[in-house]
Amino acid sequence: MADKPTNSDYLNQTKQEGKETKAKDSKSNNGETFVDDVKFKSKSSKKPNETLYVSKINKPAKHKDNSNFFQRLMFQFGKDDTSGMAAQLAYYFLLAIFPLLIFLLTLVPLFQIDQQMITQFIQDYAPAQISSMLEGVIEDVMGGSSGGLLSVGLIFTLWSASNGMTALMNAFNVAYDVEDNRNFVVAKLLSIVFTIILALSVLLTFVLIVFGEQIGNLMFGAIGLDQQFQFVWNLVRSLLPVLLVFIVFVVIYTTAPNIKLQIKAVIPGALFTTVAFLLASWGFSFYISNFSNYNATYGTISGVIILILWLYITGVIIILGAQINAIMHKRAMEKQGEERTENESTA
Repeated sequence: MADKPTNSDYLNQTKQEGKETKAKDSKSNNGETFVDDVKFKSKSSKKPNETLYVSKINKPAKHKDNSNFFQRLMFQFGKDDTSGMAAQLAYYFLLAIFPLLIFLLTLVPLFQIDQQMITQFIQDYAPAQISSMLEGVIEDVMGGSSGGLLSVGLIFTLWSASNGMTALMNAFNVAYDVEDNRNFVVAKLLSIVFTIILALSVLLTFVLIVFGEQIGNLMFGAIGLDQQFQFVWNLVRSLLPVLLVFIVFVVIYTTAPNIKLQIKAVIPGALFTTVAFLLASWGFSFYISNFSNYNATYGTISGVIILILWLYITGVIIILGAQINAIMHKRAMEKQGEERTENESTA
């Protein structure tokens, strides 16, 4: 009996012109090449409706026939080694976060924001161990001569900060099982653009939270409606940062993988990532501030450990969002492949 076609077989089949294929030629009409799932050879499943595939770390990953969405997500989670990729992202994010912070601080003088206001903002929204570490970086950058950073130094800083986005793009390609054949320069420029978008969104979120009331008074006070629109503006001001985070994830999920996607195809993953990221950040901050005692275990480096752990959780959430989008995309391709096969058989 012939083996049942894999998800990648369906993806490649539905994107092929003309002749029938048997997954020998896996290049699509759009130039996308998908990676086939490989069966685990040294061990077989004891259940007839279950198949073992090789994961990214050469461990068996169980896949059930006619599995539901959650089961497919768990299969994708194990096959892609999501935990390992999230740890890799945490490492690259850690290396990128300080150059990104320096890049943001070079833009702060353009908005005439006081250093004390930035410090207070971090104290309000970050755990004490992380805020104290970031405050030291802020004092060093703001206290020194940052004018030089707005030239060649800023370019190298931005290049270094984009490494985190490069790792994120690689994780998305793994989620979609698609090869990344983009030129190194093109991929690097994309990661820099994503880094700039992320930096500007963080800066805009900060401005909305800190100066939202003044902006509202300026907008509606000029026409004498500041009192009437105060409640509405406060509500909008609270929702805008969340909406901004959602838009950033939509843009990244749409353009970062090496596959052509429509915006509506990434909305489920972006919505999940936005909600999960906000809830996880709040819950993690609450846990660190009230229940944990990392100082007793790690001493002076507790702030670094907490930051790495938070970045790891963030990496898992972002990858899960990409996997959710990838599963829905594969299901759509499978359905098209089945419909095409039926049409060809009846022709």
